[in-house]
Amino acid sequence: MSADLIHRKRVLNNQDYILSMRAVFNVRALYSDTTSNYLNPEEPEPGEEITVRFRTAKNNVDVVLLVSGGKRLVMTKTETERHFDYYETRMEISDKKLAYHFEIISGALKVYFDSRGAVTDPNEYYDFVVFPGFSTPDWSKGAVMYQIYVDRFCNGDKTNDVLDNEYLYIGQPVHKVEDWYAPPSQMDVRNFYGGDLQGVLDKMDYLKSLGIEVIYFNPLFVSPSNHKYDIQDYDHIDPHFGKIVDDGGDVLPEGATENRLATRYTRRVAGMANLTASDELFIEVVKEAHKRGMKVILDGVFNHCGSFNKWMDRERIYENEYGYDKGAYVSSSSPYHSYFSFNNENGWPYNGSYDGWWGYDTLPKLNYEGSEELVEYVLKIAAKWVSEPFCADGWRLDVAADLGHSQEYNHKFWKRFRKAVKEANPNALILAEHYGDKKAWLQGDEWDSVMNYDAFMEPVTWFLTGMEKHSDDFREDLLGNADGFWGAMTHHGATFSTPSMQSAMNELSNHDHSRFLTRTNHMVGRTGTLGHEAAEKNIDKAVFREAVVIQMTWMGAPTIYYGDEAGVCGFTDPDNRRTYPWGREDKEMISFHRDLISLRHRHPVFRTGSIKMVDSDYNFIAYGRFDRNEQILVIINNNDTPVHKDLTVWEIGTTRSGIMKTVFSTDKKGYNMGGEQYSLKCGILDITVPAESATILAFYKSV
Repeated sequence: MSADLIHRKRVLNNQDYILSMRAVFNVRALYSDTTSNYLNPEEPEPGEEITVRFRTAKNNVDVVLLVSGGKRLVMTKTETERHFDYYETRMEISDKKLAYHFEIISGALKVYFDSRGAVTDPNEYYDFVVFPGFSTPDWSKGAVMYQIYVDRFCNGDKTNDVLDNEYLYIGQPVHKVEDWYAPPSQMDVRNFYGGDLQGVLDKMDYLKSLGIEVIYFNPLFVSPSNHKYDIQDYDHIDPHFGKIVDDGGDVLPEGATENRLATRYTRRVAGMANLTASDELFIEVVKEAHKRGMKVILDGVFNHCGSFNKWMDRERIYENEYGYDKGAYVSSSSPYHSYFSFNNENGWPYNGSYDGWWGYDTLPKLNYEGSEELVEYVLKIAAKWVSEPFCADGWRLDVAADLGHSQEYNHKFWKRFRKAVKEANPNALILAEHYGDKKAWLQGDEWDSVMNYDAFMEPVTWFLTGMEKHSDDFREDLLGNADGFWGAMTHHGATFSTPSMQSAMNELSNHDHSRFLTRTNHMVGRTGTLGHEAAEKNIDKAVFREAVVIQMTWMGAPTIYYGDEAGVCGFTDPDNRRTYPWGREDKEMISFHRDLISLRHRHPVFRTGSIKMVDSDYNFIAYGRFDRNEQILVIINNNDTPVHKDLTVWEIGTTRSGIMKTVFSTDKKGYNMGGEQYSLKCGILDITVPAESATILAFYKSV
């Protein structure tokens, strides 16, 4: 019984107070959150009545109070189930944010409960929050996503491949890489492997068989680089990714230094026949994805464009093309003049004095504050691609916090952006790239959620590998540091409301960071110092499997970076952008992902259930995903030896006597679909887990 009553020093840091509470509070039993298990409705409208619930041990406390805005509401015990009492209160929610925590009293003693768990001192930063009128699309909650860097995924149409010397990019001719399996060069940005949307269509059934529910594309719009974060034309899909039906003109003559002479490139990317055909191919891609039950998210790069952009036209590609206005670089009378900030207002024609993002003249900073016309144009773009006939299902927003010249304007713009997108498609998702505190943007009126670096990628990476996400540093003090893991997850997780957390993009790798599988080798460096081969040396697939199990069982939208499931390695950009190894895949790793995703789909609790820490130790964590219908325990042992534990699982809602069944497990050799059963005694699971393993157990039945 004492194991049930002793709370962790990690949360209640006043040791004397803990000791005095042992005979009073069963602290492990205390629980609430803002999932539908404890808040109904989970996404209320202004003026709607909500019910807030709180859980305690049976007959264990005297009073439970909900504390919000200085008011303390007494909650009523309404239900007893198994070994828990449930308290609730009802209230009408206004149109303002609701923030609250709980106060639990027994005799002369009290404890508080917020998003950290049971604490002695409440802190409003960790209050539970609800934003009336805010919701995220149901399809996005817990959806399995797949990120595709198109040039490196699959070449389905060789007629649209970029040609050697087709144009200049950053002063040098572009290059078509003939060997699909060749690793990226150090200056990779102007090298093209030929991946395209036809290749995605060709592999759509593969994605469906993997269990993918959402495709997230890196930028698809006309752009000169392989990454396409320097948009040339927001109105159309790049024909090098789409279709070239009208080809002709010449590649650059030998020794040419100006892209206005790249007539073949101009015809390919400015010719309306090619742009229309490419847009139509994208429509087909979305239709085929929807036919298979998959959604499609586009990458929106709205902070800056590219120097090739038709609004700027520094490369003079559009200067003499029919149907295009003069760019702001070309003429002071350009209709796009106000879209940019120029430092020399007497510099025309061919004025290169514009502001670039972080000083890069290849990335002109867009001047929203100085141009309402620009704002309206971009908002129309935002609405266009999530509307008929294109029907994309949302946007991922590149460097979203950088947009504009002030935070005040930034928030003003994203409020307008949200309104435009949601009016065009109420079921569209708005995800932002952001590092650091994102709370100001997640107040229910701007972004839906974010790429979850702070409350997923970084804590998982540090805990399992001790590596920084670029492989630029190794921290032995963070490797296996369970307190650090839970502290980061809790602290950064407090910046989310539940709808935002459930839709957060939980990645292990992406196009900006080293591949997770490479981080398992603990090598600090990049290809420039270590070479490509080092990224594949001494990798630990067992640790990678542990990470994927966390990814597929954590709250949020697990997002696979293309090729991770096939065993692709790589240091940070550009090495992380290796091609998908068709014909050379790690098929066992693909099967592992497929079976684990299938398990996730079979258990709704992974999408919308509650989450609670059960145990933590050096290189060891255990947590529950649970609701009133099912209870699942996840155990991660990152030690190089087996670990024996007595785990208190009744706190995730199991009976004290019952059976838990292994439904999935991994170890150093591979993975298993489970089947082993364990008997609970007094709600305790006695288990030994292998070295470098992950074990998922489901509560099977009461005894």
